[in-house]
Amino acid sequence: MSAERPDDLDRGAINRRAMLGDAWVERSLGQANSFNAEFQSQVTRHAWHDIWGRPGLDAQTRRLLVLGMTMGLARWEEFELHCRAALRGGVPLAVIKEALMQGAIYCGVPAANTAFKITVGICQAEGIALDPAPLLPGHRVETHHTFSLPQLRVALQGPVDAAKPGVPVVLSHALGMRLEMWDGLAAALAPQHPVLRYDHRGQGASAAVQTVYSLDDLVDDAARLITEWGRGPVVFVGLSMGGLVGQGLGIRYPHLVRGLLLANTAATYPESGRANLAQRAAAVRAGGMAAVADAVLERFLSDATRASQPALAADVRGSLLRADAESYALAALAIQSADWRPALASIRCPVQVVAGAQDAGSTVAMAQAVADGIPGAQLSVLEAAHLSVLEQPAGFWQALQQLLARVG
Repeated sequence: MSAERPDDLDRGAINRRAMLGDAWVERSLGQANSFNAEFQSQVTRHAWHDIWGRPGLDAQTRRLLVLGMTMGLARWEEFELHCRAALRGGVPLAVIKEALMQGAIYCGVPAANTAFKITVGICQAEGIALDPAPLLPGHRVETHHTFSLPQLRVALQGPVDAAKPGVPVVLSHALGMRLEMWDGLAAALAPQHPVLRYDHRGQGASAAVQTVYSLDDLVDDAARLITEWGRGPVVFVGLSMGGLVGQGLGIRYPHLVRGLLLANTAATYPESGRANLAQRAAAVRAGGMAAVADAVLERFLSDATRASQPALAADVRGSLLRADAESYALAALAIQSADWRPALASIRCPVQVVAGAQDAGSTVAMAQAVADGIPGAQLSVLEAAHLSVLEQPAGFWQALQQLLARVG
């Protein structure tokens, strides 16, 4: 064995342990023999120190590159080793899925098929739960864009027979998020209820917008979707900006809604809230979504949730970073001057208001004001920050079930 740069062997071993775990490295180095010891030394020094130790890429990016390369070369033993290590090392499964989806294009479908099979097997062995997502009619998610303008991305799932008794439900997301925010709730509803989710104009995968619009335009978009769907009147579930849209539907299009769940929202914003929206719009126009993503994440999810569910926090942050900056700014300015207070009393359908006890932007007091303004509205307070459906899915589900029971 070469004695050249012996310290690099130790440095490489540190990186190798950090990426693959102590047990694997103990076996590889501890069981080296006169035939393979020099090879193990070479791999540890040159791969794990000279390459993995370089500063140009973070560890997660290097992990994903290795998965893609071993997938393309069909080196399945190495792929399995690095995939398991990546999951144990905290790489979100959703990120690994995206790497394999990318590989399906550049490495080929057969390679991706094998990679997905191996990864599913690793998840099962590691106790990582995979939610069912059957692709049979009535279960699968059908995604398309509207023909009417501006084009909005829509996802449909649930019973396909319009004669079935399930109440149709529409889900409307928060500023900077996208329809995937509702994945869990939509899957829970779909066995009994037809569900429509959509990306607001300029957000998610809806068509980008570059012109100023108003909250009334967002309400018109929702009314257009419900009308084109042909399953109304619906139970409309809106969170944050979606809750503002829901209030507008109840006021301006009462014939399209049979119930409203208004979560983490307000009828109007105080001056501080309006100033915050204007500041965020200016910040993203100057520095892109990265200028506000961390601050918004702190508002969206509580400290405890960000600490205990890092994958969820990373997913929310990733959604924010993928948002189009100009579209985000236009949406923030569109809702800035919202004030439904004078017309709340005209809403006659059953209403369930949901608030987060730790929501600093749309406070419990704001939610109470909405509930007080709507005849018969009920208020549920969850131990959550702004994205209550993600932090407290069980409590959110219970609030929705209360509303559906009232709707009948």
